[in-house]
Amino acid sequence: MDIQQKDIIRSYGRRKSKALSPKRVSALEDVLPLYGIKKDSLHNNINPAEFFSFKPKEIWFEIGFGSGEHLVHQALNNPEIGLIGCEPFINGVSALCTFIKDNNIKNIMIWDSDARLLMNELKPNSLDKLFLLHPDPWPKTRHHKRRFIQKETLDVFSSLLKDGAEFRTATDHRPLAQWMLEKTYFHPNFEWKANCAKDWLTPPDDWIETKYCNKGKVAGREPLYFNFINKL
Repeated sequence: MDIQQKDIIRSYGRRKSKALSPKRVSALEDVLPLYGIKKDSLHNNINPAEFFSFKPKEIWFEIGFGSGEHLVHQALNNPEIGLIGCEPFINGVSALCTFIKDNNIKNIMIWDSDARLLMNELKPNSLDKLFLLHPDPWPKTRHHKRRFIQKETLDVFSSLLKDGAEFRTATDHRPLAQWMLEKTYFHPNFEWKANCAKDWLTPPDDWIETKYCNKGKVAGREPLYFNFINKL
């Protein structure tokens, strides 16, 4: 599916909130020119492995990485994997750049815009894993069309993921959890891995508790974890 800028209903809020600290400004200026995916370098059917300075064993893709904690955790524990993180919120991008600079991380590439614009250019069957963790719930009924999980985006996910590749999502918002589960479960190309309730109540083995996730737990919102396998 070809998703163009004019067709996109925005699925995120503000691009920036509070002013960036000098450390984050410095990290943004140092890191983004090296590890930011440049829009003018894209072309249709581009292999995402081309974004990296090394030959990655696999390509993992995270949509809406927040402050980058999960992305950094995966990068540090899987140095042979090439990770692509998408986040339009500049405060989150600057936080990730700070992590990358402080830890000398070499296997993360950053897309600082709407993920769908990048996905539109990628080669089919080029991703080995896709993460969508704690997306914006857009709780009001009139805003449900802004939720990232829709039939159209699931079609794109399936086309980009390899056969047998994992799509992993999580949320602590119960109405959104029901929405995401129903949309993905009934999509013909995704198979839910759960066998019992414990499977969606227990985080994956390589899970990391982010500040956002912990904030929800303190407020009494326990996250739910959904893992699906792409079946072409």
